[in-house]
Order: sequence, then C-alpha cells, then structure tokens
Amino acid sequence: MTHQPRTAHRRTPAKSSRRRSRELALQGLYQWQLAHKDPTIIGAELAEMEGYDKSDVEYVRTLLHGAIGNSGALEAALQPALDRPFSELSPIERGILLLAGYELLKELEVPYRVVINEAVELAKVYGGTDGHKFVNGVLDKVAGRLREIEVRAARGT
Repeated sequence: MTHQPRTAHRRTPAKSSRRRSRELALQGLYQWQLAHKDPTIIGAELAEMEGYDKSDVEYVRTLLHGAIGNSGALEAALQPALDRPFSELSPIERGILLLAGYELLKELEVPYRVVINEAVELAKVYGGTDGHKFVNGVLDKVAGRLREIEVRAARGT
C-alpha cells in the first residue's frame, strides 16, 4: 500500500459579522457617492443582498448612516493626513476612509488597531494595488489625533 501525500487544504477563515457589516456599508457608501441615492434606500437595497443576514445588521445601519451623516466632519478630520484633496481619492478609498474615520470618531469600543486593520483588509480586497498601504498610513496619522490617549497607551508613550 502506497501512501499518497496529503494535500494541505487552506481554509479561508469565516468572515465575522462585523467584517460583513463593513463590506456592506462600504458598498452602500460607494452607491451613495456615485448615484447620490438616499441612505435609507441604499440600506433597503443592502438588506436584499446575499450575506446581509450574516452581518451585524444594526452595525451596517450605524456605519452607513453615521459615515454619510458625518461625512463633512470626517472629510475635514481626514484631510490633514492626505497627500491630495479628499475629492481626488477613488470612491473606494473615500468610502473606506469615511467608514474607518467614523469608527475612530464614534465607535470608541472598537480598538483603533482593529479599525485600521479592518480598513486595510477592505482596501486589499476592493481597492487598488497599493491602496491598502495608503489607507494604513492615513488612518495611522488620523488615529493619533482622534484617539490620542489610546494610541499613546498602546505605544507606551
């Protein structure tokens, strides 16, 4: 009897409900930017999408409405960390930064490192080639301002 080598099967880890929520909210922000639809209509359309039931439904709503409702303040908070005007970013980068900016500003129970990591993961999947590096750099600067105490504590300074 000969032994066949076992092939290693790499399982893709299951997405958390929060990650699904961020993906859905990003899709909603993309629609909002390009089609200028009402956030309530976008939310209803998202609810029809596959995988919506596996998301944290309330968090999808919170992120979508929060990022849109605070977009002006978020753009202002993000702009100093950007190398070009916010309006010149791709819609995906703008959406990711609005989502993460909202989480950094308003969802204080989510650690800043989680916010940045999740945004980087979204950028890897949906953004351009090096978009994740750009998102990481911007959010690292922004987190230092919006969550100064938490960042300093994490860095031991």
